[in-house]
Order: sequence, then C-alpha cells, then structure tokens
Amino acid sequence: MPIAIFGRSISDTRKKVIVDLCNYLSEFNEEACFYAPFLKAAQHLIPEGLKVSSYKNAEELASKHCKCMLTVGGDGTLLEAVTHIRDIEIPVLGINTGRLGFLSSFSKDEVREAVECAVEGSYHIDKRTLVELIAEGEPFGDFPFALNEVTFHKKESSTMITVHVTMNDKKLNSYWADGLIISTPTGSTGYSLSCGGPILMPESSNLVITPIAPHNLNVRPLVIDDSNELTIESAVRGKNLLLSMDSRSVSFPASRKVKIKKADFHVLLGRKPDQPFLKTLREKLLWGTDKRN
Repeated sequence: MPIAIFGRSISDTRKKVIVDLCNYLSEFNEEACFYAPFLKAAQHLIPEGLKVSSYKNAEELASKHCKCMLTVGGDGTLLEAVTHIRDIEIPVLGINTGRLGFLSSFSKDEVREAVECAVEGSYHIDKRTLVELIAEGEPFGDFPFALNEVTFHKKESSTMITVHVTMNDKKLNSYWADGLIISTPTGSTGYSLSCGGPILMPESSNLVITPIAPHNLNVRPLVIDDSNELTIESAVRGKNLLLSMDSRSVSFPASRKVKIKKADFHVLLGRKPDQPFLKTLREKLLWGTDKRN
C-alpha cells in the first residue's frame, strides 16, 4: 500500500522537506503516490530509487488504497487535501512548512519522524467532524463539505449584511454584521477564534455560530449541538455575497436559502502520540508564556 503525498507548490522552504521526505520513503522501501500536479513540480527533487506513482483526482486516489496521506505545506494545504480524501477515511498527517500550523502535527524538522509514523502506523488518530452545505445550484460542486467552517461574508467593503438563521425550523436570530461563521470544533481555532469565538475540544459534538463584527454588541458566539440543522438566508444591498467553505470561495446569491448540517463521515487527522490537543494549544497560542516569570 503506497503513502499518498499532497502539496500545492514548491517553495524554497519546502524543497529540503520534499528531498528529505523522498529519501526517507526510499529508505523504508515505500511507494509514494503523489498528487499529479505536485509530482510534476517536484520531479527534479525525487531520487531515482524511490517507487513513485500518481493520482489526478479523488476517484483515482480512492483506487490506490493508500495507507495514509502526508501533506507538505500549511493548514491550508491540509484543508485542500481533504477535498481529495473525501469519505475514503484514510488518515492524513501534515508536515508544516507554513506559519502557525494547528492541523499539521509535524514540523519541517521532523520529516523522518513523520515518515516513521506513516510507515509504522504509530500515530494517534482524531476523528474530525465536517459540515455539509446543501444549496440550489451546488456552488461547491460534488464536495460541499468543510472541515473548518462555512462563512457568509459581505462582498462590498462599506455595507453590512443581514443573516437570518433558523435552527430545526425555529427562528434563532437575525445577525446584522459583516458576516457569519459556522465552525466545527476543528475550525474553532481558526477564523472563528479571531472573531471572538470559543475554542472547542476536537472530540466535542458541537458547532459554533460566530458573527463577524456584529452591529449589536450584545450578540455573541453561540455553541450548539451538531445534531441541529441550520437554515440560512441573507439580505445584502447588492445581489451577491461571498460564500466560503474552508479555503474555497464563490459569489453566491444573497437571497438563496442554504442548509448546513453535520456530514455523515469524518476526516481522520493523524498526529504525534506525544502531541495532544492541549499541548498544541499551549505551544501555538503561547499559553502560560510570560516574560515576567
């Protein structure tokens, strides 16, 4: 069974990581199944002794029966990799060459450890919830799912939007704001957090509704059980708003209703056994760090 490799681009920071990654895979006599565009960009960095194959899309990846996937990049790269993995539920382990790296467990100096974990299966798996967006016209094609969040955002810089939210066919609230975020526990450390939302433990069965710069200051983020189904309809001075699922964005008719609910499958996120979520929070958010102590 090969190990899938996914990346988006080749930067100076990533060249050494890719070389090390290929050398260690060759040392372990493993086959690397690269995402085809990434393989084309990285071809000159791959040693002759490494067994290499490729895939072009989600269907081809599923047919390869990979034991796991390694991503090279930041959290955005890992989020894009999810659009390839979909519901085949192979573990994905991130090698972080970006900035903060909440989702990518391994640093660019821990490539060997990442390969060893991938080969031996000696990583811990977190089952991460996704949300599904149901909307007329299928704005996100055949993969209307997000690991982090769904965001409704104004397109013009000068006007707010009104977002009407119904939960299980009962009115929840109308938000006058720059936008609204529906976040999973995984996404609670992302955009939602920067807008004042709470951090959720990965295993919690909840979603967070977080307004972006709300007009009414008494409107605060709300945590709901992820068994609830949300219906959302917006109003904006123009015709369209910006609708995003993780790193994918489209222009969307503001008046068109959408439904958001928990997806019926999970993403298996691999991490180092000695890197629990609370340790990641302390290191990434510098909790407990004070120069006075």
